Amino acid sequence: MRNTAYLGIDLGTTALKGAVFESRSGRLVCGCAVRLPVRIAPDGAREQDPEAVLAAFRRVAARLRKDAGGAWRTLAGVGVASQGGSTIIADRATGETLTPIYLWNDGRAYPDLQHILDETGTAFWRKHTWRDEPGMGLARIRWLRRRAPGLFTDGRLYIGAGEHLYFHLTRQWRQDACHALQSGCYSAAANALCSATAALAGVGPSFFAPLRDGHAPCPLHADAARSLDLPEGIPVAGPYMDHEAAYMAMTGAVAHPLVCSLGTAWVGSFQTEAGRRSVSPFQLVIPSPASDGQLAIQPLLTGNVTWDWALQRFLASSLKRALALQEQLFHEGVFPPAGLTALPWLNRPNPFVPGALGAGAFVGLSPATQPADLVRAVACGMAFELARVFHEIKESGSADGVVLYGGASKGAQFRNLIAALFADLPVFRAEDEDWLGARGCLRPFGGNAHRGALHRLQKPPAAFAASAQEHYATYLKAFDAFYGNVDVGRACRVVRRGKGC
Repeated sequence: MRNTAYLGIDLGTTALKGAVFESRSGRLVCGCAVRLPVRIAPDGAREQDPEAVLAAFRRVAARLRKDAGGAWRTLAGVGVASQGGSTIIADRATGETLTPIYLWNDGRAYPDLQHILDETGTAFWRKHTWRDEPGMGLARIRWLRRRAPGLFTDGRLYIGAGEHLYFHLTRQWRQDACHALQSGCYSAAANALCSATAALAGVGPSFFAPLRDGHAPCPLHADAARSLDLPEGIPVAGPYMDHEAAYMAMTGAVAHPLVCSLGTAWVGSFQTEAGRRSVSPFQLVIPSPASDGQLAIQPLLTGNVTWDWALQRFLASSLKRALALQEQLFHEGVFPPAGLTALPWLNRPNPFVPGALGAGAFVGLSPATQPADLVRAVACGMAFELARVFHEIKESGSADGVVLYGGASKGAQFRNLIAALFADLPVFRAEDEDWLGARGCLRPFGGNAHRGALHRLQKPPAAFAASAQEHYATYLKAFDAFYGNVDVGRACRVVRRGKGC
């Protein structure tokens, strides 16, 4: 049997990664990552240049072609994974982009999101999408109509970053269900594009790219084949949402994993059996890409945006310097003083002051509180929020292991806290975690290129685990006092179809 290789592309929020893997052994042949600049503004803007993303892809591909050597000549397929929820208006025929990439965490359309929710109520969204609120894409369409109404003419298409890259490779438009949910044009109940939701932004389902048909690939277009020095027509799989791809990389390693990305946003993905579904305000529920049932992709309302903020505000203004200092800080101790806790919802609307941004809070401040105490409180609060959201998943037996990957999983403090909070389950860290999304999107090709390996974490000492539970109890009390009556405070749970929300 010939030992072929495959190319996986993972277009993230802050970096574009590519890697070449052997099919037979699953060995990483080579990998390359290029940072993607993000324009950030005080009004909540988070933008990228679509052409800069394509330029980054060309740089990554050129480096991989050089480093892979003879393996490049054996490439038999390409997979594409991407961050979800971004917004681009493009020309349907040519693929020309007419806007920047408005990233998933661009907050300028939050008022429009609230207006749509006021018009419909949460029951409408629970019926169609199994969420509590509209996809941000619908709000961005309303926001863009006011800013640039000329964008909404015949021949225009709403896409995301992954769809843009996939079209560049295949000249075919298609999107994954996760992105469609975040765009607001998908019915989880029907597994189809939804005219009832799209109409709320004054468009029809055809304004959005069609849904991907399972794992069926499209052929590599001649222009892309020439630029990549690859045969025309080799299959291109995707686009997959990055969390969907990472989950596929873990299939086989753990039977029913809770796969947690500790990245820009912290996200947990887990599978529910046929006839059951997950219920949560912000989840993305799609047909499982690995087997029967559904895959629930559950974003947390915290992530490394919060962590970077804490490091730069309380340790050092330079993030690089702050990251270097944190190791010594947590070597001296992981937990803040008793009674001090942090609610880490920074990138959300304020639930008490309409129109204001920021739902984060500290509880237990005193004149003796030090900056280092606040850093520890934020780290613990993020781990506690992960445990709170997935408490029912752990207790119900829906998962038989926790898999960590992403930037924050490299921090021993987060690994130890999560291992203590999920002590009844084995907790693993993904090996080659930087390439997990690039691996997972190769699952349709078979072989072993898509299979990620795991390293099991040791259980923390009993004294550490006891301290973690004590501080977690304080966090839950503070959370309940602040957000116990707020709808978004509800955690993730699994119900039988037709029951619950």
